[in-house]
Amino acid sequence: MLPFFVSIPHSGEKVPDFCTWLTNLPEPILMCDVDRYVDRLYEPVLHKEMIPFIKTEWHRYAADLNRVPADVDASSVIGSTNPAGKFNRGFHWVITTTRETLMPAPIPSEMHQKLVQLIYEPFHQSIRNHYEKFEKEGARDIFHLDLHSMPSLGTSEHRDPGESRADIVISDSLGKSSRRDYVDLIINSYVRAGFKVGYNWPYMGGRVTEQYGEPGKGHHCVQAELNRGLYMDEKTKAFKPELAAKIQPKLQKAIESIRAGVAILSGAAPSA
Repeated sequence: MLPFFVSIPHSGEKVPDFCTWLTNLPEPILMCDVDRYVDRLYEPVLHKEMIPFIKTEWHRYAADLNRVPADVDASSVIGSTNPAGKFNRGFHWVITTTRETLMPAPIPSEMHQKLVQLIYEPFHQSIRNHYEKFEKEGARDIFHLDLHSMPSLGTSEHRDPGESRADIVISDSLGKSSRRDYVDLIINSYVRAGFKVGYNWPYMGGRVTEQYGEPGKGHHCVQAELNRGLYMDEKTKAFKPELAAKIQPKLQKAIESIRAGVAILSGAAPSA
C-alpha cells in the first residue's frame, strides 16, 4: 500500500454529554471554529483514490486534537500551573476566535483526563498505528496530510487580524515537519488545480505536524487549510452547495496529483 494517509482532526460536531458548558450555545458560536464540511468535501476523492484517513466525531472545543493535553491553563483546568489566558484556545477552548466565552469556569482535572481518554487518545493512537503499519511494510518514507479549514479573514485572535487569506494555506512547522519535495508537491498540486496558495502564513503548522513530522525518521507531515469562504456561509455556518460544486472537482484534482506524486517520491511508481 502507498505510504500515504490523511487526518481530519477538526470536522467533528458531537459534544460529550458532560461538557455542559457547550450545550445550548447558538449554532454560529458552537460552530465558529469547527472545520465544518471539510470531511464532506474531501471524502469522495479519498475513497476514490483509496487513501486511508482518520477523522473524529468529537467537537474540538471539548478536546482539540491539534493540541496536546498539556495545552491548558488556570482558566480551563482546575489546578493548572499555567496562568489564565496562556491557552485560551488550547486543548479545551475557553473563548472562540471571535472572543465569545465558551468556558465560564475551569473544569476538574478528572474531567480533563476523561476527555483525553475519550477523544484524544483514540485519534492519536490511530495516527500512530498508520505510521507503524507503513514502517512494518518496509516504507522508508511515510507521507501524512493533515486537513483543516480556516476563516477567510483573520480575527483579533489570529496572527493576521483583518487580512484576507489565500484559498489554501500549506504549512510544515516552518520547514521542520517534512522533506521539501513533499511540501512542493502539495503546493504545486493545489496551484495546478486552480487554488491560490499561501505557505506558512498565517498558519505555520500545529501540534499534529509538530508531533508526527520527523523527516529524519522518514515521517513527513504537512498541514493544509481550506478557506471556508469557498464553500460555506461563514456567519450562519451553512453549507453552500453551489459554491462547493465549483471547488470539489478542484480538490479532487489536487488530491489525485498529490497521491500520484507520493507514488513517485516513495518509489512506488517510476518518475516521469
